[in-house]
Amino acid sequence: MSSVAKVAVAATTFAIDKLYDYLVPDVLEAKAKPGARVVVPFSRGNRRSEGMIFELSDKRSLDYPRELKSIDEIVDEEPVLSPLQLKLALWMKSRFFCTIFDAVKIMLPAGLWFHKDNVCSILDGVEKEKAYEAAAGDKMSLSILDELYRTNGSKKTEELFTLFGEKADKALRKLKKAGIVTYRMKLRPIATGKTVDFAELIIPADAALDESERKKKKAPQQAEILRLLSDLGEADIKDICYFTGAKTASIRALEKAGFIALKKREVFRRPEIRDCGEPLIDKLNELQTRIYNGIKKHLEAGKAEAVLLYGVTGSGKTAVYIKLISDVINKGRKAIVLVPEIALTPQLVSTFTQHFGETVAVLHSSLTIGERYDEWRRIKRGAVDVVVGTRSAVFAPLEHLGLLIIDEEQEHTYKSENAPRYHARDIAKFLCVHNNALLLLGSATPSVESMYCAETGRYSLYRMDSRYNEMKLPDVLVADMKKDLREGIGGSIGSVLQNELKKNLHYGEQSILFINRRGANSIIACPECGYQFSCPKCSVNLTYHSTNKRVMCHYCGHSEKAGDNCPQCGGLLKYIGFGTQKVESELRTLFPGTALLRMDADTISASNTHESVLSDFKENKVPILIGTQMVTKGLNFENVTLVGVISADQSLYAGDYRAQERTFSLITQVVGRSGRGKKPGRAVIQTFTPENEVIKLASAQDYDSFYKREIMIRRILGSPPIAELYCLTASGFDEKLVLLCCYEIKSALESALRGQNDAGVLGPAPASVVKVKNRYRYRVFISCGQGPRIRALVAGAIKAFSTDKRFRGVTLFGDHNPTD
Repeated sequence: MSSVAKVAVAATTFAIDKLYDYLVPDVLEAKAKPGARVVVPFSRGNRRSEGMIFELSDKRSLDYPRELKSIDEIVDEEPVLSPLQLKLALWMKSRFFCTIFDAVKIMLPAGLWFHKDNVCSILDGVEKEKAYEAAAGDKMSLSILDELYRTNGSKKTEELFTLFGEKADKALRKLKKAGIVTYRMKLRPIATGKTVDFAELIIPADAALDESERKKKKAPQQAEILRLLSDLGEADIKDICYFTGAKTASIRALEKAGFIALKKREVFRRPEIRDCGEPLIDKLNELQTRIYNGIKKHLEAGKAEAVLLYGVTGSGKTAVYIKLISDVINKGRKAIVLVPEIALTPQLVSTFTQHFGETVAVLHSSLTIGERYDEWRRIKRGAVDVVVGTRSAVFAPLEHLGLLIIDEEQEHTYKSENAPRYHARDIAKFLCVHNNALLLLGSATPSVESMYCAETGRYSLYRMDSRYNEMKLPDVLVADMKKDLREGIGGSIGSVLQNELKKNLHYGEQSILFINRRGANSIIACPECGYQFSCPKCSVNLTYHSTNKRVMCHYCGHSEKAGDNCPQCGGLLKYIGFGTQKVESELRTLFPGTALLRMDADTISASNTHESVLSDFKENKVPILIGTQMVTKGLNFENVTLVGVISADQSLYAGDYRAQERTFSLITQVVGRSGRGKKPGRAVIQTFTPENEVIKLASAQDYDSFYKREIMIRRILGSPPIAELYCLTASGFDEKLVLLCCYEIKSALESALRGQNDAGVLGPAPASVVKVKNRYRYRVFISCGQGPRIRALVAGAIKAFSTDKRFRGVTLFGDHNPTD
């Protein structure tokens, strides 16, 4: 009897998502294992879909009365997901309102997936004569058969349509109906392993040298090859040709003569690691040693625990991380280190590589598909002890996990905005519980949630209150920009910051300027008629980019040319606001001839990576680096003695309960980039509201007072971490239908929660950007106590309203403790 596989299918939606039963054909029985990917027929049309085997048994589900369909194909020779990862995927479905396959897909690198080709093939057993008889009298059908037989009986359908046009569709349907051709989905891997050609010396080195002498005159290229291989033993054929000037024909001749053997060898594509890391610290100072010894006790306990390491900027947390990771590796276990920004990985990877060598792997979205695929394979094969990466690196297939570090744990980038909408901290907790590993959360400005957990005893708290070797925290100047305006000083760089920049340039010291907006101007408006350049698909103004003189939407990518005159009335346009490009332009005017570097999403590319920008800043001592959030955290340059926050108010008045926390963290973190070497540091915070309490506390770098103030506000509002917040977002092209759906959801939730004193329903309310890509987005919120009942209620609402025919065209998704 064939076994039954329980399969998560890619083609499902949340409303119908579950593990489906499929028969495993006898011919596939040996390959069928939990964690292996499959191709299965799904739905009434038996559309071929990817899937993942979760379980194997000899019993079918009782709620599946129909005759079972069979698995078409098993893609993997060996499972690509471990039993723990399969368990994690099922947990994510219940926790983050995603399909099981959404969770599966996020765990695997893009290179492991496939291009899907629809292929038209002549059916097996169909004789050529019979095929042409079926096509008789139809010129198009005959032409298609000619092409199919010319290409060994099959061809991509899109290529047939390219050759013969749309009329091919009718002919193909006729041939399919006659039983001559069939369609199938062919999978082509996106990435494959890379191999290089090697030459290996198969005679003794002395004999090779003797032979080299004999061939010196008659075959000088062969002589050079033998001489090189007598030293190396083996070498890449490309390198042999480069160093000896030989042609491949000479290499082939030596192979034929029996002197060398040619072989293919697998190589792993590795991201380039530049030397932009922190200098090695041989010895921990007294404070670091005390912190290390304290956390080490938790590590040695051998059970799942969480530790919060609160250390001021420059306190030397990285050195403590390295010492703890060394202990973990020495005990035969492994570590994952997460960072919030791709910009932080070069320095950290460079530092870790100095300590742990080739056993460090890096995972982030800026790697090429081949690099990410190969790093994943190295980890899977057990060749890696330490994985460093951004949010999705938490899914690295690392066995024997002993330590999971989340650096700058307060950052909102650890929360995914797309399905599955997980927080890396939640995944980390799951992994640590199931591996009896230690979760270490590090930050100079811990999230309110994490400090609350420490305050209530769920996390152990360790403090590093001073900088490494007692270096002083930067002196902070708060520059009131209203004063500059009254004195007629415009622009993004005020008089105080200008003076401080002049001092740094005079003394040959470096500066970092932070503005959390790319582009040149945030608004272009006509003072005559009030016209503004806004996106036709999204409810946002277009941002002006001076590089190509176009205005662009950062949500959907729409762009258009911007001139000097208003397209509506012809009046002169006024450019308002500023971004990184505008700041760069002003600096070039203020300090002509000064070298500048800009680091934002517009300047970072495959050829100009984070590594190259940071390496250039470090090695060439470029005087000024301008950047967005990429420059606010983790960067450690000894010659940086000045940091400027161009507009501290930018994030302060955003319309969500985390705005003040985010602003405090940003300012504190970016100020902490200054004065990390032997020279004292300064920071200038430009603001129009210097009296604001958050600005005051951030400039004083007084986290404790900020936390006490913020947790009091959260108690009053009933916001996380005091209560849980669930968000249901409805989106669609018809705004009225989206709103109607939200009101219906609110009514259903209020009925279900009637009598629950610790739960309330809020909304509907527009999303922070109500329209994106012509889809309107409205939200309903549930503020409640903790518990699985509310999650089940939200999941039930999504299923019920997603299948309600009245709201066809409306997409609904849930989120837990959203960050925006």
